[in-house]
Amino acid sequence: MQSRIHSIDIFRGLTMLLMIWVNDFWSLTNVPTWLEHAPGDADAMGFSDIIFPAFLFIVGLSIPFALRSRLAKGDSKPTIITHILARSFALLLMGFLMVNLESYHDASTLLPRSLWQVAMALAFILIWNRYPSDPSWKKRQIIFKAAGWLILAGLAATFRSNPENGYNWLEPHWWGILGLIGWSYLLCSILQLVIGENALPNAIAWLTFASFNIAAFAGWLDFLAPVRTYVWIVGDGSLPALTMAGCFVSTLYLHFQKTEAPLRLLYSLIAIGLACLLAGLLLRPYWGISKIQATPAWTEICTGLSMLAFAFLYWLADLRKKTKWASFLKPAGVATLTCYLLPYLAYPAMQATGVRLPAFLTDGAVGLLTAMAFSLAIVFATGLLNRIGVRLKI
Repeated sequence: MQSRIHSIDIFRGLTMLLMIWVNDFWSLTNVPTWLEHAPGDADAMGFSDIIFPAFLFIVGLSIPFALRSRLAKGDSKPTIITHILARSFALLLMGFLMVNLESYHDASTLLPRSLWQVAMALAFILIWNRYPSDPSWKKRQIIFKAAGWLILAGLAATFRSNPENGYNWLEPHWWGILGLIGWSYLLCSILQLVIGENALPNAIAWLTFASFNIAAFAGWLDFLAPVRTYVWIVGDGSLPALTMAGCFVSTLYLHFQKTEAPLRLLYSLIAIGLACLLAGLLLRPYWGISKIQATPAWTEICTGLSMLAFAFLYWLADLRKKTKWASFLKPAGVATLTCYLLPYLAYPAMQATGVRLPAFLTDGAVGLLTAMAFSLAIVFATGLLNRIGVRLKI
């Protein structure tokens, strides 16, 4: 059985820490432009625009090892596909509800927005928490999960949107961060299960998604316009391309592991990462760089940056065995979904208690440090919850 690759957990934990950090920028003033998300119509990319694609890349890194583990346990491919579908559904549902929260209208509903948000997050925890395997917990687990589903049903029934939006109930506007991860995970997991661990087919699958992204922007797929509303690859192929790139890297790792050539993997990652950066720069004049539009240049540049970041962490953590420095990231690396959900509880709690930070703590460089302290507190709280048995697993 494959030993754990420390760099993947560290990369995941670091990315989660940074995701919480940049998501807290809304509470700050005078944040440097280069750190924020670039506007959708701008040919630009800020630091915030590389965090989500890095996470998609990490999802891909994990897929081959997760599938290998299930196959080693004796799970059949139909059983594994059922598990993939269940995980994807969970991510899509969570993303769908989180997106609709943005248009929640307090004046038209029974619950204030903050309470609806807290109830939603608690329902997710009740449904997808990893409960003890002890037989005595079986009945309680059923009760907790049923309670979670009842809460979600009640929240859905009472949801009302701002009338100015032109709709009144839950609507699929976009899928949210978790939903987009869900679609990418679904496509790439099933594809990886079919093509196996050979690096070449995984490389072809990755390049196929990347080529689809280019073809969509070049207008070569316009003839498919009649079906686009109903069947399409999420993000014009950009998001599964980022995820499939991670799958390819992990299969490349497995290949070089067999030949006991870890440095060749490192050099390969650096070379491929630089090639992706170059491809992104060459594509930029055609459609610009934009996360919102998911342009080919953004896709390739983010793929290259993710590969280079992983190469560095692989060299540091797995080749040089320097891992102690990242121990504080462990909760975010192993309980990522719990960590992601905690701000949905923290913000309403701060609002309910009337906590207001002094203006100087939310402005400029000091504000950035405050946001990082908040992010670290979320990671620490995730660790505490893990110890008492609260850890989401889908």
